[in-house]
Amino acid sequence: MDIQKSKQEFLELLRSTGRDGVEDLIKGLEDMGFFSAPASAGHHLNKEGGLLKHSLNTCRAALMVWEGMKALEPGLEKEVGRDNVIIASLLHDVCKSDIYKRSVKKRKNALGIWEDCEGYKISYRDFPMGHGEKSVILLLCNGLEMTDDEMLAVRWHMGAWGINMNSFEDQRCYDASQKLYPLVVIVQAADSLAANIMERSGEEMDEL
Repeated sequence: MDIQKSKQEFLELLRSTGRDGVEDLIKGLEDMGFFSAPASAGHHLNKEGGLLKHSLNTCRAALMVWEGMKALEPGLEKEVGRDNVIIASLLHDVCKSDIYKRSVKKRKNALGIWEDCEGYKISYRDFPMGHGEKSVILLLCNGLEMTDDEMLAVRWHMGAWGINMNSFEDQRCYDASQKLYPLVVIVQAADSLAANIMERSGEEMDEL
């Protein structure tokens, strides 16, 4: 993948929102290592620039879902704007910027023989603040102005996977967010479409 080309597309989308704090946020993303981080340690886009690519894929999918749903529910445009979709989908995984560290891992080659390969391990030492909630905090701390629905869409983008099932409060907050803010559901759907359709690899398919 062309990281510089993807970065340019990312910055153009982000700046197109005209949102206060965007330039401060861009500097913060640079400092966090967002643009070179992988999207995972061993699954989709586990390579340099993978997080950037996943963010763009999620944004593209979210915009398509938004456009399609407006055709079915014309009133949606009054609740969710294009800028809201871009902000929430493009920045939902900022929390991953600092958790992947380069390491040497073992994997089987085509002959079934274990060999060393370069990869990533996960560490939560830098800022152990969960997932979606960490993204929201980092975005706000780096100067981005966010609407309520954007914050909740980022917080709950993992859907049910992001709920503490021992917490009645978590469950109620998640359910309420979905009902009150369509953006929450749009970003959840887009994240899943990106990871499981746009980014699936032949290697992953072989492992099923």
